[in-house]
Amino acid sequence: MEKSRKSYNLTVIALLLLLLALTVFFSISFGSTKIPLSAIVSALGEGDASSTVYRTIKYVRIPRTLAAILAGAALSVAGVILQSVLNNSLAGPNIIGINSGAGLFAVLAAVFFPMSFYLKTVAAFTGAIVTTLLVYLVAQKTGASRVTIILSGVAVGSFIGAMIDTVIILKPDAVVDRAAFLIGGFSAVTLDRLKFAGLLIVLTFIITLIRSYDMNVLALGDDSARSLGMNVGVFRFFYLILAAIMVGSSISFTGILGFVGLIVPHTSRIIVGYDNRILLPVSALLGSIFTLSCDLVARVIFAPYELPVGIIMSFLGGPFFLWLLSRGSRGQLYD
Repeated sequence: MEKSRKSYNLTVIALLLLLLALTVFFSISFGSTKIPLSAIVSALGEGDASSTVYRTIKYVRIPRTLAAILAGAALSVAGVILQSVLNNSLAGPNIIGINSGAGLFAVLAAVFFPMSFYLKTVAAFTGAIVTTLLVYLVAQKTGASRVTIILSGVAVGSFIGAMIDTVIILKPDAVVDRAAFLIGGFSAVTLDRLKFAGLLIVLTFIITLIRSYDMNVLALGDDSARSLGMNVGVFRFFYLILAAIMVGSSISFTGILGFVGLIVPHTSRIIVGYDNRILLPVSALLGSIFTLSCDLVARVIFAPYELPVGIIMSFLGGPFFLWLLSRGSRGQLYD
């Protein structure tokens, strides 16, 4: 049984890798103008900097594709962490206000240090950490129920959203494309903006994967985890920090994307179950595919005009969130 399960998991990962490769090709090929495979191979092979096709691929399509992969993986893994360590099926970076906190600090960094991509990334994950701790502390003070955490997050997120709007109104030049930042998108991403944030996302994912067994122990419940020698408070805080770093790093180059961290973890659990050792890599792959696909739809549905990808995600995420609310499990992920 265990051998067949392992074989099934490996097959799922292999299929997702294949699907990701196909989605990457479509992302590079399709947009306001279609670039056929032969032209992609020729342009990259020749490396002619004067070629329009080469410049489009190198400076537009590849950075955008990498950004979607990193953001999708980061937000999905952050969603897995939040839902697992809080034992809350409704927990997601946008639902409990982490996205808004990261966005506020990113906007403030853009106001005071407009030329520093690195500082914007640090500010974004600092904001995510502060918001995570604030929501958790408010929930603990008021009972720490699963519903309370969600309500606290909604309240904090709304307040922070008003602060973001205020800063942008007072300093409209701080964020070049305000609508794209508030809704989320990849149109202005460059490789320089990706380097530091991408490195943080990859390193944080590796750490999370190494410590994934401890997430399984936390899922047993606080009493069971303590009986096995785990310091529950320390480990929960540790994982919340990892989730915040991923969310903040992503938002520093994408803006405020919603619902990825809610939809993808639940879909991944349907496919491979609740073991975080396999759930984390599957969610990362599926999140990358989902985000790339949404971005592709946003680019081609009204080509040559494009929608911010956050709109597509909201159309999908809103009904999904309502479906979760209607399940009647009161937000509990584990029995």
